[in-house]
Amino acid sequence: MSESGRARIRVSIDGVAIEVDAGTTVAAALVLAGASSGTRVSVRGEPRAAFCGMGVCQECRVTIDGRAHALACQTLCRDGQRVRTQKAQTR
Repeated sequence: MSESGRARIRVSIDGVAIEVDAGTTVAAALVLAGASSGTRVSVRGEPRAAFCGMGVCQECRVTIDGRAHALACQTLCRDGQRVRTQKAQTR
């Protein structure tokens, strides 16, 4: 249990395991993992990151457990979940 009283779960972001509170969105986990500089890249190679936080802008799209284009701001973390950002896939 964390200080908030929530159970902790483990997720993998671009191959790096982190622990977050149950109920954390994938977008929040990305920030906690240090991916706040962006999850995607534009056609010109510029970093893109979550903008609206409510699924409208589509800038937080990631691959979750093999499912591409999932919205990180609208998806809750699950124990054992694997998240890949576009930035990691283009390295």
